[in-house]
Order: sequence, then C-alpha cells, then structure tokens
Amino acid sequence: MINEANPSLHTNAAAPGIADWTLEHPTLTQQIGHPAVLAPGAIPPAVRIHAYADIQLTVELENSTDSRILQSVQEVSIAAGHEQLITFTSTPLDNGLYIIRIRLNPADSAPLYDNFTFMVMDTESLSSEQSHIAYLDTNGSMTYVPDYKGNRIADFSNCGYKGGGVTIPNVPVRLTLSPASGESDDTARIQQAIDELSCLPIGEDGFRGALLLQRGIYRIAGTLYIRESGVVLRGEGQGEDGTILHGTGTAKRDLVEVLGSSPDLLEETGTDITDLYVPSGSRVFHVADASGYSVGDTVAVLRYGNASWISEIDMDTITPRPNAGGTKQWAPFELLFDRVITGIEDNVITIDAPITNAIEARWGGGKLFQYDDKGRIEQVGLENLRIDSDFNPEVTDTQVDGRPGSTTYCADESHTVNFATLNFVKNAWVRDVTGYHLEHSLVTIDRYAKWVTIQDCTVRDMVSIITGGRRYCFHVTGQLSLVQRCDTETARHAFVFDAKVSGPNVFLDSESRIDFNASEPHHRWSVGGLYDNVQSPIYIRDRGWMGSGHGWAGANYVTWNTEGVLTVQQPPTAQNYAIGHIGKQERPFLPNQHDLRPRQDGFWDRYGQHVEPRSLYLQQLKERLGDSALENIAKTPETK
Repeated sequence: MINEANPSLHTNAAAPGIADWTLEHPTLTQQIGHPAVLAPGAIPPAVRIHAYADIQLTVELENSTDSRILQSVQEVSIAAGHEQLITFTSTPLDNGLYIIRIRLNPADSAPLYDNFTFMVMDTESLSSEQSHIAYLDTNGSMTYVPDYKGNRIADFSNCGYKGGGVTIPNVPVRLTLSPASGESDDTARIQQAIDELSCLPIGEDGFRGALLLQRGIYRIAGTLYIRESGVVLRGEGQGEDGTILHGTGTAKRDLVEVLGSSPDLLEETGTDITDLYVPSGSRVFHVADASGYSVGDTVAVLRYGNASWISEIDMDTITPRPNAGGTKQWAPFELLFDRVITGIEDNVITIDAPITNAIEARWGGGKLFQYDDKGRIEQVGLENLRIDSDFNPEVTDTQVDGRPGSTTYCADESHTVNFATLNFVKNAWVRDVTGYHLEHSLVTIDRYAKWVTIQDCTVRDMVSIITGGRRYCFHVTGQLSLVQRCDTETARHAFVFDAKVSGPNVFLDSESRIDFNASEPHHRWSVGGLYDNVQSPIYIRDRGWMGSGHGWAGANYVTWNTEGVLTVQQPPTAQNYAIGHIGKQERPFLPNQHDLRPRQDGFWDRYGQHVEPRSLYLQQLKERLGDSALENIAKTPETK
C-alpha cells in the first residue's frame, strides 16, 4: 500500500545520492546493537522512502522463519524530490523473524539491496537463565534476536583447526632425535631434521610425519623454521621430565616460526557488493557479477571504512595524550575477511563463516575478490613440549605500566620473546605446551594465519618490564582461530587481539591470574571476538590516546558467561555484548577529565548470573556439526 507524502530532506542516505528510507513504528527500537522486537499481534512497520533522483524499487515483507513472502509491493516509481510511505496489510504478526527487503533498480547499474529486520516474540516468556538476544528455544536450538538492520551475535563455530569440530590428528613419527650431551647448541641439529622431514612426500592424510624430540633438554640459541606443509614437531611431555626447548643466550627472537608465503588478492576478479548494508553476523550478500566465481573458491570479502566513517566513530578527533605527544588520528582502512564460497545463486554469494563488521555503502561499501592462498602451508602442529629461556635474574624492576610498584620482579629483556609465531598457514595447531620466562607470548597467531587451534597450554613466570608490548600470552591477529583450555599467570594481556583483526575468533574455557592489565581487543577496531567462559579481567572499550591512539579497540565482541572484572562499551556503528557475566563492572577509561564526550555502554544482559547454554561456541558447534564435534575437540590424553 502506497501513500503520497510531502517532500522532506533526509540526511542519512541508504543509497547515497539516490534515495533513503526509514522505518516508522511507534514501539520498535531502531538502534544499532539493540534488539528490534515487537509483541505478538503487532502490525508491521511502514517504510518511508525519499528519492533524490527518479527511482524504481520493490519492497517485500518476508517471514524469514518459514521463508514466506507475506506481501510484495512491486515496481514502485518515485520522482526526484518526493516521498512515499509504504505500509503493509495490518494483519497481526505471529512469532518469528521478519525481514523487509528493498530492491532498488538504477537505470544504469546493477540492482541495489537493503533490509530491515525485526523479531516478533513475547520477551516475558524467557526464563531468567536465557539471554534476551541469544537463547535456546523450546527445540534446544539457538535463536538470535537481531537489531533493526539485521546485526546479530555471530556464529563462531567455524573457528579452529579444519574450520571447527575436527579432531587434531596424532601424526605418525617419521624421525626421532634424542638430547645431545653437554651444553652444545641444538638449533642446527633440529633444523636439519625438520628440513629432512619437509622433503618427505605428503601422504594421503596430508602429512609428511612427526619429528619426535625425546624427553630431555634441547638448547636453542637461534630460531627453528617450519616452511613446508604436513610437518609436526612433537615432544614427550610438558612437565619438568618432558621435552624442554630451552632458549639460550641473549638474542631476542622466536624459538619457532611457522611460515608459508603470503596469499595474493587477485585484483582483476573484484566485483562490488551491491547490498547497501550487509549486517554483522551475515554469511549472504549480493554482488554485481558472480559469474567469475565458483563454490569452493577461497575469497576475500573487503569491508571499506572511508574518511566519513572514521569521523562518524570520532577516531579523527582522538584527544591527544595529556602529558606527552604522539597521538595519531586514524586514516581510512579496510578489513579483509578470509572466506570460502559455499553457495552461489544468481548474484547471491554465501560464504562459510560470517563477516563480523557491517558493510555499509555510505562508509565505503565492500567488494569481493578471489584470493590465491596456494603459498600458505597447512597441516602443521607443535605439541607436547615445555619451553624455557635464559634470562638474567639480576635485572629487576618495580614499575607497572610506567608507574612505580611495590614488588620487585625479573625484568631482563635480552632473551627469548615468543615460543612460536604462526603466519601464512592454515589448519595448524599448538597443544599441550607449557612456557616459562618468555618476554611476549607463548603463541602469536599472526595476520595471515587461519583455522588455528591452540589448546591445553600454560604460561608461567613471564620475564620483561611490565609495560606496553610485553606479556601478551596468547596473541591473535589472524582469523577463525580457537584458543581453548589455556591458563596463564603474570600476563599484561593474557588473551589479546591486535589491531584490525577480522574475526570471528574465540577464547574458550581459559583463565588468567596475577594479571597486570586486562585481556582485550587491544587497539584500532578489531572485530568479532568471543570470550566464552573466560576468567580474566576483560576490557572492551575506547582506549582513546593510549598507545599512539588506540581508540575504539573492539567492535561486535561477545563475552559469554565470563568471570572477573569487565568493561564493555558500544562503539558508534557497531555493538559489543556482555552476556551472563559474574564479577565487577569496571568503570571505563573514557570519558574522563581530559575527554568528557559521552560513550555508550555495550549491551549488558543478565549481569550477575550465568545463562544457558553454558558455552555459546560449543552450542553453535553442536548445532552445525552434531555431538561428535564436541567429542572431537574435548580434552584428550597427551600424545606419546
């Protein structure tokens, strides 16, 4: 049904320079990151459309729960400078998820698409153990309540080795080394064995084999490199009587680096995403031309953030550091989501895992590219090891993040920095590893690592000055990674994400103690992380001038049944969710006396009690792959 209205000016264009549209309903919440819910029996919202140019469009109301089109308004023509109000038949709505779909048909380009979304439900029917936005329905499956643009808590279940829910294999041993006598450096000897193993053919299982380091001490003065697929480095236990890799000397370096070569973005394959808004949590979007793509293609989904968006989130006006210079304002940047196509229908693309930041035309839109990752190695593992490092115990300090402290600690920094850095690799793991006396991390999952699992690992007694850039026990910059059942002490940032991380990524069933700072997305718009049953201080916030201008550190993050100190704020254009948290709600860093601009709290739900299901990640994994997937990733005895 179409009603004429007087022309008026709208400033928030859905299709920049062409048209905009807004929902009209007396009770529907229209705020990013807040549930859009109507009571059963409500009438649908109306859509007010303003044309800046002559336009033609179609508007449909769909019951997405059962994929029924309830009403379709076809071929609506609106002249430049005019408005129309489109209403739907006022039949009372039943419970379910509803989508209002808009298709704009420009005369000289591919169609453009946009959606509004809302849920019809009785919120009073939820028990106190259920979240208001992600809860188990009567069939035992998760229901997700979106905001009015369709943003929702993401499905994190594709995180981990082989895309989640797959048992880490026990790879047959092909080579064995025993400890050398004396104090000799074992770096070259182990590297020679790794290189020999790397020359063996890859078997049908995808592996060349495992190099077994028998129990004892191996002195590593340099760095060990794994540069080929199918190689596993295994010890005989992470206890004091196990296999110990001991970093010797004063060189600052990694003990192990797992490195393939960089994937290539195939620029000539690029096609524009033609949805005016792809919500966070979505796996489906339209493109201008899908003819060059096939199911199974590895692709890059690029989400652009232009200067207008940087201004919208106030990251071009970061208050300078009060007592020192060096604060940098943000420049435009993009996020790259590394995905696989699982479906193509006309120009509609479906990918294997959701994007975790909305793609919006007015902030730069998005684009799809084929992504050549043949240089990335895969099927690599590090397991059953104990890590230690030389350090000078006479080098001590008391400062904590630049402030004098009361306790003296070991602060030498001329020694091993990380046990392992993984980059340009997929389908890799680190399990059953304990690390002592490291400066930065046990494991760093770097930018181009994907489908990595870190599990059943421990970090103790880190050695460094307690200041910026140190003590990031499990440091994630890649995507689709799972860190589970890990335990740390003496960290600054125990479970931490870096800048511009394109999620999803998961920390699950892990704990930190003796913390000198918090687990967190650390800086510059990392997106789509899940802290699931993590006991640790956690901060998800605007860090303002910290560092060199860290600003909004994380967006579209979820904390689920966490315990400890927690800060969760909402960044403009996105949301962060705190669900089922028990512990102190910490006062945010900003606003403060130097920057009084208000910040919104994130979406806090069921604060002070845990919710069902116990684990969001495990429930999502079970729904996607079944109970066997949970058994596959459960803790198992150490490999011998």
